[in-house]
Amino acid sequence: MRACGEPSGALTPSLVADIRRVFEAQRATALRLRTSTLKERIGKLERLRASLVAHREQILQATAEDLGRPAAETDLAELVPLLADLAEHRRHLGAWLRPRRVRATALLFGTRAWVRREPRGRCLILSPWNYPIVLALGPLIPAVACGNTVILKTSEFAPHSSAVVAKIVHEVFEEHEVALFEGDASVAGELLTLPFDHLFFTGAPAIGKVVMAAAAKHLASVTLELGGKSPVIIDENADLELAVKTLAWTKFLNAGQTCIAPDHVYVHAAVHDKVLELFKRRLDAWYGGAHALEARDFGRIVNERHTQRLICLLEDARARGAQLPYGGEADLARRFIAPTLLTEVPDEAHIMQEEIFGPLLPLIPYQSLDAVIDRINGAPKPLAMYLWTRNRSSAQRVIERTSAGGTCINHAAAQFLHHNLPFGGVNHSGIGSYHGEWGIRTFSHERAVLEAKLMLARMFFPPYGRRVQRLSALLRRWLS
Repeated sequence: MRACGEPSGALTPSLVADIRRVFEAQRATALRLRTSTLKERIGKLERLRASLVAHREQILQATAEDLGRPAAETDLAELVPLLADLAEHRRHLGAWLRPRRVRATALLFGTRAWVRREPRGRCLILSPWNYPIVLALGPLIPAVACGNTVILKTSEFAPHSSAVVAKIVHEVFEEHEVALFEGDASVAGELLTLPFDHLFFTGAPAIGKVVMAAAAKHLASVTLELGGKSPVIIDENADLELAVKTLAWTKFLNAGQTCIAPDHVYVHAAVHDKVLELFKRRLDAWYGGAHALEARDFGRIVNERHTQRLICLLEDARARGAQLPYGGEADLARRFIAPTLLTEVPDEAHIMQEEIFGPLLPLIPYQSLDAVIDRINGAPKPLAMYLWTRNRSSAQRVIERTSAGGTCINHAAAQFLHHNLPFGGVNHSGIGSYHGEWGIRTFSHERAVLEAKLMLARMFFPPYGRRVQRLSALLRRWLS
């Protein structure tokens, strides 16, 4: 199903007209939704939950067709987080939206003040293809909960999943409140010309710059959920078995096409060889080693272009001297890249310069933790960082001396599931955050309200004679 009856593809004059018609229709709705009740908003979230549950089988089929993904991965990585987020919003939305009283400061004695969260207005959500359900509907939850209208643009690279999301949105919402448009980059480009009040984008940093530039033209607020090369550190004191199991799962989930997946692993030289062998054994057990192409629990790359990009990264690394102690097989026509481990990868290799976003994992031995910290600080700030250690002082040293969107100690990717934590990047890996109450903060404006009960300011009205000067001096002494 396509929004407004348009096929998925390039921008057409009729689609431009539809986009502008819906955007204009959402203006009146955005004004009306400012006074929508908590019950009304929770009711919409409940209808979204029911539709999501009702379409589970279609979602599983769609993600299998788009990404070759096993059903268990879609359940765990997309449906479970969405249902958990909906439950949190139903339970806590009243408290999150309740006006918050703030105490009067010394200078404003005689006033009362509070902060109220109000909807930003008309919002645009641009979602990616790698997790086409949770990264489309996840931001939609707080946007609707805050009382905004939304236009949602899904990715053309996951057409089956996009069609299911469109069906859910069409069933739950009227288009003057939430509308969905499909199509290629030209459709997104048209949407970015419109004066939305807030833009929410998930995707690559290069496109994030385009979105931010578009927002600047209308002085719109923006949330950018980007990516980057998320590093892992495994020291000599770590629980190596648990570290390898967890990292192998989170790295090769969705065939490595995860923004918070481990990108490369710094392993203490004393345990490097053991960690390598543990990875080999784990990948053999889970994905069948040389038979990974037939493994039911291992996904596919989204399209041939992205598959070719990963093949080029492999070929470049090998040409520069990198070793492949495990994996390396590729089948372009079947969009397959085997789970692959790389060692002895030179810094100048392209795989060490750009986000991998696939099932390729470089292992890098180290002797000095300070040297690893320097390397991390020499690169753009990552979306995630993972530390495996039993030494709390080492973990604290890394956290204090580096910057990242989020960090797990002796875990990986769990920060995405913890909805009492903000999820987002920093600088190159993103701007802003969401999940739980943090999503409410993102999609609402915190409006300051002050009411005067006792107007002491009248003592300072002009003319500024000796009385005002004496009072001003008294205030300065009191506050000094």
